[in-house]
Amino acid sequence: MVILGIDPGYAIVGYGIVESARGRFRPLEYGAVVTEAGLDFNRRLEKIYDSLSALMQHWKPNAVSVEKLYFQNNQKTAIGVAEARGVILLAEQKSRAQIFEYTPLQVKMAVTGYGQAKKPQVMEMTRRLLCLKELPKPDDTADALAMAICHGQASGSRLRQAMLAERIGAVKKQERLRR
Repeated sequence: MVILGIDPGYAIVGYGIVESARGRFRPLEYGAVVTEAGLDFNRRLEKIYDSLSALMQHWKPNAVSVEKLYFQNNQKTAIGVAEARGVILLAEQKSRAQIFEYTPLQVKMAVTGYGQAKKPQVMEMTRRLLCLKELPKPDDTADALAMAICHGQASGSRLRQAMLAERIGAVKKQERLRR
């Protein structure tokens, strides 16, 4: 299974494409879409959309794993990230990939086995699980790879397989109704 992990943002969108098979992970491509601070915000959103659409078209992932948003402090930043996340979800939806959302707690549990793990611990386990020589930079890239690993871990569970089968059945039913 090919999984695209996304760490949403509007200045930096981390992405990581991972192949998952029999509990093992292999990185295919990873990096970040970076938008310049002085660029018109709508142009930043356009760059994010175009870049992720191109990734989706090239790799044709079976699943996309996106972090659910959670904000404590800066509401101004929260709105911009939420808008960027909307553009990210649109790019994914238009590619027809299955979209899955995970909380930071779920990612920590899947990658380290401990929901209260600190960021350096998650990044180090991500590096180890992917057999990388160095930690991916920027941090958003490592976070995106952890998102992909999280889905790879979760997709193997019986609960996730049952949820996926139910979702696929609902999509097929909608397609039949459209005809």
